[in-house]
Amino acid sequence: MALLADRLIWSAAEQTFIPITQVVDAFETHSEEALIVRRNRVRTLTVEADPADGYTANQAFTTIREEIEAMALPPGYRLAWGGEHEDSAEAQAALARQLPISALVMLLTSILLFGKLRQPLIIWLVVPMSVCGVVIGLLVTGLPFSFTALLGMLSLSGMLMKNAIVLVDEIDAQIDTGKARLDGLIDASVSRLRPVLLAAGTTILGMLPLLADAFFNSMAVTIMGGLAFASLLTLIAVPVLYALFFGIRPERQRRKA
Repeated sequence: MALLADRLIWSAAEQTFIPITQVVDAFETHSEEALIVRRNRVRTLTVEADPADGYTANQAFTTIREEIEAMALPPGYRLAWGGEHEDSAEAQAALARQLPISALVMLLTSILLFGKLRQPLIIWLVVPMSVCGVVIGLLVTGLPFSFTALLGMLSLSGMLMKNAIVLVDEIDAQIDTGKARLDGLIDASVSRLRPVLLAAGTTILGMLPLLADAFFNSMAVTIMGGLAFASLLTLIAVPVLYALFFGIRPERQRRKA
């Protein structure tokens, strides 16, 4: 107040600056909200923070969530989480609505491709194997399973199906030539070994530059770990599943011979 009373104002009559106390008797102060923030037309108080060094946003959120939600709120107040947690939840919800449609299209495509049911079933049974490699990769690097990692896992399923389709189609082609089923299974698995490994290797090497990117590193690790682990499992699991589903047994082959 003292500083305000000492200010000078311009007087048009005097053509000079005069003390403000010559035209003002007293000052009264009133508090008011200069800015009212609303969200969905509801008054909102937003508290923001950045994760401490060494913590990801998800780790920081998990650490403080229980303690914050345990706080007693006054009547009429409610708590909602925003930021990266909210954005990730909204993105995953939008993705979940479209995922069944894309999965159905992929399933119908694989069935129409072979015109049978057992071959597509073998191919789809290989897809969950990628989870093992994804978990190992994220645990080793310490990265969270973010929304970009989810996108990487979805794209990874397409890559694995491609490798499985190539292998199953080669097995069918070998058997259709009149070769013994066990020999066709073995020869097809051996002949597709190098193409599958080379395709997986080029994709893994292509993901290396993304490891330095803070936004895409989780996706890169998901694709690299899942593809490396699942490609090896594909070369083992697909022939084994094919032999089980089509009843190929070494003993039977020997008897026929």
